[in-house]
Amino acid sequence: MKEQIISKTITRNILLNPGPATTSTRVKSAMVVSDICPREEEFGDLFLNLSGRLLDVVNARNSHEAILIGSSGTGAVEAVLSSCNSGNKSILIIDNGAYGDRMAKICEVYGVAYETLKFPWGDIVDISRVEEFLVRNAHNFESMAFVHHETTSGILNPMNEMCELAKKYNLVTIVDAMSSYAGIEIDLNKTQVDYLISSSNKCIQAMAGIGIVIAKKEELQRISKFKAKTHYFDLYKNFENQKQKKQFLFTPPVQTVYALKEAVEEYFSEGQNGRINRYASLYELMVKGMTELGFRLLAPIEQHSKILTAFIEPNHLNYSFDSMHSYLYERGITIYPGKGAKQDSFRISNIGDLNKDDMTYFLTQISQYLKDSKIDPLYR
Repeated sequence: MKEQIISKTITRNILLNPGPATTSTRVKSAMVVSDICPREEEFGDLFLNLSGRLLDVVNARNSHEAILIGSSGTGAVEAVLSSCNSGNKSILIIDNGAYGDRMAKICEVYGVAYETLKFPWGDIVDISRVEEFLVRNAHNFESMAFVHHETTSGILNPMNEMCELAKKYNLVTIVDAMSSYAGIEIDLNKTQVDYLISSSNKCIQAMAGIGIVIAKKEELQRISKFKAKTHYFDLYKNFENQKQKKQFLFTPPVQTVYALKEAVEEYFSEGQNGRINRYASLYELMVKGMTELGFRLLAPIEQHSKILTAFIEPNHLNYSFDSMHSYLYERGITIYPGKGAKQDSFRISNIGDLNKDDMTYFLTQISQYLKDSKIDPLYR
């Protein structure tokens, strides 16, 4: 009944931004629940079950713990970076996009010692260059942090190889998997990740508001001895409270927790392969349609994540991103501007509760925008 009411009363928008993503009626309906105090045992049982299921997404139930924080995904990144360093050595941050750069800014605020190894935004991380750097400098570092799917450009960094390299030099591995968790196969039984970070509003297809940290059990014991640099984002305190009391340390976004629980069950109903294959088919349909319209890719196709794609902006006099965005927004479609890449670009994501009809509709509407605006050819 709830789902029927919601499907009839709420307009369904097609979000092609990299999260928050389009959610299903089932997930929206999960938020309409009786009021409950989050300190009740009933809610604690729900929380405990949810934590385990989030670990199952990456095959980590036996090796890791899931810590949930009422925050954006950036809050979860902040919790890890501010909590996991002993102060004896630095964090090496691999920066090839806006979100690697954001890690450095977080460390700066907390006074955490760090160094960045930079690559051009839009270029995949060069493993050989990272190793050359570590051969000379690994003794200065305690951990290595990087972004798996860099949504600045839509490229996928080689997580398995980067983690293997970090472990060769005895470094703790911190992976921002914000927009790859639940959208790309990740198996923590095979990949040596100490901290995997995500959020509720990306490929898991729930509502925004919950930061997710999946931390190795041994790492949590190691950081338990560290002096806290923050009150709210103290990762060990959040974990300790959740383990002992089955509760968030601070008041959680209750309805969002219910939505996340439903989204996780939806994920397992679809299956890992089902979700990955659906995203891949949407990506292939979208890229084929966009390139046929004349749009140029920012990154080489072999580096694509199949989660988000960046396109070089047309340089036609009649084109502006704002006008294209407004045209599509009026028709129920949201697209996203570029972010500091080497060329002016815009981004199209294909995550969320989307289907081929949605992507076909988008391609039809953007084609009509080009015709109405007399943008042909796109590039001069």
